[in-house]
Amino acid sequence: MTPAHVLIVDDDPALLQALPEALRLRMGGLMVDTADSAAGALEQIAARDYNAIVTDIKMPGMDGFALLDEIRARQPDTPTLMITGHGERALAIAALRKGACDYVQKPIDRDYFVASLCRAIQMNELSRKLKQQQLTLERRANELERTVEQRTRDLQEANKIIRSPLRWLTAPNQQLEQLVQQIGRAADSLLPILIEGETGTGKELVARAIHQLSARREQPFVAIDCAAKSDTPIEEEFQLAEGGTLFLDEIVSLPLPTQPQVLGAIQERQVLPPGSETPVPVDVRTIAASSVSLELAVRAGWFRQDVYCGLNDVVITLPPLRQRDDILHLAKDFVAEASMEFGRPCREISTSAAEVLLRHSWPGNVRELRNVMRRATLLAADVIDRQHLSLLDGSRTSTRRSGPTAIGPSLKEIAEAAAEDAERQAIRQALQACKGNKTEAARRLRTDYKTLHLKIKQYGIDAERFKKLRAS
Repeated sequence: MTPAHVLIVDDDPALLQALPEALRLRMGGLMVDTADSAAGALEQIAARDYNAIVTDIKMPGMDGFALLDEIRARQPDTPTLMITGHGERALAIAALRKGACDYVQKPIDRDYFVASLCRAIQMNELSRKLKQQQLTLERRANELERTVEQRTRDLQEANKIIRSPLRWLTAPNQQLEQLVQQIGRAADSLLPILIEGETGTGKELVARAIHQLSARREQPFVAIDCAAKSDTPIEEEFQLAEGGTLFLDEIVSLPLPTQPQVLGAIQERQVLPPGSETPVPVDVRTIAASSVSLELAVRAGWFRQDVYCGLNDVVITLPPLRQRDDILHLAKDFVAEASMEFGRPCREISTSAAEVLLRHSWPGNVRELRNVMRRATLLAADVIDRQHLSLLDGSRTSTRRSGPTAIGPSLKEIAEAAAEDAERQAIRQALQACKGNKTEAARRLRTDYKTLHLKIKQYGIDAERFKKLRAS
């Protein structure tokens, strides 16, 4: 602990010699400075912050009262003891009113003087501690205020991202810019829309964006998964979406007998409810989506040609994530979204984590990336690093061709070939594991039977061969 430091001011040389010696004897470790005038005292006060100051009142030139005023102005927290002559009670009271902490009369009672000075020093130390605590609290309050301001800015930015219906298509990319423009134009029209793209590319998000950007935004948005279609008649679904938008996801899975009813509702703008003989008019915007090519489904006989022609007035094709160059941009947006939702302070993605994200082939596309970044946001404290992406590290990496070539394939061709190879291999492995049972293989691959059948036909896979393996 730093020893206390006091200043004694008096024009009496004998007192200036006696008092410091007495204080050093009675208060071990005390450091004492002296000044024989108020002017000299002010010079020392300017150079040092004292724990206490003792000054005589009556001195030539500037007296003790004037010095007390200067001390109060320069060092208001420094306690000051005043020395008065015997019987000068009025001066003592005036000193206390001016701000002195105590007074001592001549001849000085050494015990009282030491006790009073100790109290003054203790008061000063307490005042210093309180002031330091106050400064600490103010500093922490300022830091908290800055944190809150930064957090507010982050939340506002995240809100902008989250509230944007096309937030996952906002990267500075010409391909995506054209796609956003196409979606904007589609929202303004009344034509039916077909959205094609792999699972997880965001087909329903696009459908919802079209709805939000259209004049029907205040009306219902009804989404139907045709691959898991309930017993509710399709006519009732159109009635539920009256005035709004009906989204038919995986329309390729819609039973053939039901497909003409969809076409009738689109073209005639009316439906015939089951058990009724009177058509009911409907005002519904229809958006259909499929993870496989409807054109291929038509060739396979699983989808009606006339229904396909009635849906494809506006076709929006969503690229798979592996063909996009905005993976890191998307990842940061998803981190901002998750940070706000979970109250986590993640703000950065490390270089090593970015390498993992760029190397992964993303078979689950945008949906997979969003889930990965949400999980990483929960695991990370501040910066998302490679270990927070452990489920991706080393899995499903993009294939790379080696060796010199005169004219090599494009990045898009490489990515498409890698994805097809991975998908073909996954289907073969599933069929082998399920001994050729396509229903079980579809369940194993978490897709519907019709989609798997189309993929098997697309890749020329002989499912019967796996049944023969089981028989042999």
